Amino acid sequence: MRKTKPDQRRAPIFEALERFRQMRVVPFDVPGHKRGRGNPELTDFLGERCVELDVNSMKPLDNLCHPVSVIREAEELAADAFGAAHAFLMVGGTTSSVQSMVLTACKRGDEIILPRNVHRSVINALVLCGAVPVYVDPDVDPELGISLGMTRESLQKAIKEHPSAVAVLVNNPTYYGICSDLRAIVRMAHEAGMLCLADEAHGTHFYFGTSMPVSAMEAGADMASVSMHKSGGSLTQSSLLLCGPKVHAGYVRQIINLTQTTSGSYLLMSSLDISRRNLALRGRQMFHRVEDMAEYAREEVNAIGGYYAFGKELCNGNSVFDFDPTKLSINTRRIGLAGIEVYDILRDEYDIQIEFGDIGNILAYLSMGDRIQELERLVSALAEIRRRYRRDGSELFRQEYIDPTVVTSPQEAFYAEKVSLPLRETVGRVCSEFVMCYPPGIPILAPGERITKEILDYIEFAKEKGCSMTGPEDPDILRLNVLK
Repeated sequence: MRKTKPDQRRAPIFEALERFRQMRVVPFDVPGHKRGRGNPELTDFLGERCVELDVNSMKPLDNLCHPVSVIREAEELAADAFGAAHAFLMVGGTTSSVQSMVLTACKRGDEIILPRNVHRSVINALVLCGAVPVYVDPDVDPELGISLGMTRESLQKAIKEHPSAVAVLVNNPTYYGICSDLRAIVRMAHEAGMLCLADEAHGTHFYFGTSMPVSAMEAGADMASVSMHKSGGSLTQSSLLLCGPKVHAGYVRQIINLTQTTSGSYLLMSSLDISRRNLALRGRQMFHRVEDMAEYAREEVNAIGGYYAFGKELCNGNSVFDFDPTKLSINTRRIGLAGIEVYDILRDEYDIQIEFGDIGNILAYLSMGDRIQELERLVSALAEIRRRYRRDGSELFRQEYIDPTVVTSPQEAFYAEKVSLPLRETVGRVCSEFVMCYPPGIPILAPGERITKEILDYIEFAKEKGCSMTGPEDPDILRLNVLK
């Protein structure tokens, strides 16, 4: 019997909440604010409509841990919209989605092949499950100082040297917009009997754009973590986990339920439901406009002089196989300023909040809610910053990414006996915690890696320039925990 195609005009969770709101049910359940009556300040802040719909799981509204009705329908609609066999609504952010993906594929002692420039959520998952990373060090662009994608040759070498690895994980794209040859990576992983997992935290729009890089599901990947709240328009902390036909959906649900809350937020779930509908019905039109805005902004920024807003000209058929055309990534070194310095000036003096600034680059994240007049304001501010603050930048670091030396697994290092030492006394020791700038959340050091003078120089430079540093127990990062 032919299956009816899902109706993407539907939003079943949202519709169920609307029906529930009209029922005027008396609440003798949680949450304790009782539709906002018990916390009027919260109601004034968020609005009556919002707190009325902050409700608990019940039969008419389904249950995220074991969906059988409206949540299940919403997940089926998401799977259809994204071209997946199965989709799971995630309310713990894409961190939760990435961790569920890795925990599904790996168990203690398994090897997983991945680039080192992954988000900390990936390595957190290795701490949880005890899998062992096999890092494929990405190429680095010498001018931009950023890490690129995995090359086919480096992946093939890793597969040959670690044939018992269970999975390959790939960024699609990186924070800067760099894409690896995803179809080839999927093919190589499958030929070796491995799963292919994709961190698509910054690639939601790949599923709906007209000239975007290939999405994970289209490329045949087995699982993908999609940050709907980034470019997809849903509320912060809402995400999707997509699976291909070879992944057992029931087992994935069990893995998700190991760590995800049993009190799923209906505000987050309904935002996923509504945003999926919006993307399915209008996504191509919206992201075509975003592409046009980004291209216009790149041309205008590059016309200023000094800055370099990079794009598809970086593509080389391998380590930069493709580029996300919506990314407005800008190198700032040629005006003598670190990216984080430009980031701070834009916020403090021009009231412009961009996504992040690191040692040599900034990223202005463009999506469906941006307008051309706001881009013009950003371009004007950048031109003025160049005029007012340009200086010799010979003291700037040239490279964002430093190849690590892995001594032991993240789990073993994280739980091992450790000692706290002053930062400069840790050279040569094995780190037992994370150190990173956030955003982008890519570890400078991860548990199990050897600490070098070069890495400590980078940490101190990033601190001096004002990067937001996170990870260690010591919030001032004057000390690090190392293995005894």
